Amino acid sequence: MTHPIPLTEIWRGPRPESVHLGHAVICDASGGIVEAWGNPEEVVLPRSSSKMLQALPLITSGAAHAHGLTSEQLALACASHEGGEIHTSRVRRWIDGLDLTDYDFRCGAHMPWDKAAHKALLCSGTAPCQLHNNCSGKHAGFLTLNRHLGGGPDYVEPDHPVQKAVFDAFEEITAETSPYYGIDGCSAPNPACTLHGMARAMAWFAAASETGGMVENAAVQLWQAMVAHPELVAGEGRACTELMRACSEPVALKTGAEAFFIAILPQRKLGVALKIADGGTRGAECAIASILVRLGVLDPDHPTARKFRNAPITNWRGIETGMIKPAAALA
Repeated sequence: MTHPIPLTEIWRGPRPESVHLGHAVICDASGGIVEAWGNPEEVVLPRSSSKMLQALPLITSGAAHAHGLTSEQLALACASHEGGEIHTSRVRRWIDGLDLTDYDFRCGAHMPWDKAAHKALLCSGTAPCQLHNNCSGKHAGFLTLNRHLGGGPDYVEPDHPVQKAVFDAFEEITAETSPYYGIDGCSAPNPACTLHGMARAMAWFAAASETGGMVENAAVQLWQAMVAHPELVAGEGRACTELMRACSEPVALKTGAEAFFIAILPQRKLGVALKIADGGTRGAECAIASILVRLGVLDPDHPTARKFRNAPITNWRGIETGMIKPAAALA
């Protein structure tokens, strides 16, 4: 099948009112497809779901070791955080240690998603800075790698040594030559690949061993950092953070813009990648939760599972009017 298929449905009354179509792939350690929905060879931009791949050169170059990066910093390098104090204070200390400032970032500023931080800025009349950008942890990683490589200040340019290292890592681990790239919301180039390639890469992360060589060791450090610090990868109330906490075994999860999601299951040596075609986040969150249930690592009755999968929809009076649920293919 080459077309997206129904993965998530929004019910109101006795039938679906809206349907989210998409593609999803589960790969094993060999890179083979265990199960797939829609088109595994669909070419996609994985957006922020690829941050673990983008962070590999930070470790393999020796930059992380040279600058004494902690597991918290590695988690932030993979994060799409909310811009809360827990995130910005850590990124600030990180760049302070490099003798850099907010000016050195190339990610741009936006209001934080964290409600407390958002309210504090509004009430004080203070504009957000680039530390509040959800990708500031990734960019702190880029700046650290750039310091190690001795590159110029515009580290997001596609021909910059930092991005060349990222593209090399991306193509090596996906086992594909990227056909093109797009510019992400944080101004960094984002290589494209097939959904199969992304799932294959996540399965490689899942099967990596600390004793398997430098690159595999780096992969283990990254997924372990994510699992150890789920609150830094996203934030309270976010699907990545809540679902990682809810799983019955270590699972690293990462969302990406336009309804992308990946999962790394180290104990099962499986990798998952999914894309909702219409870019609807609610569809991707329900689909990834349903795949985790299907794989036996998430209890379908866990309160967090019920928040994203078979989740009741209520109106302004608190009356239940419908439900977000997996389509038949994932039920």
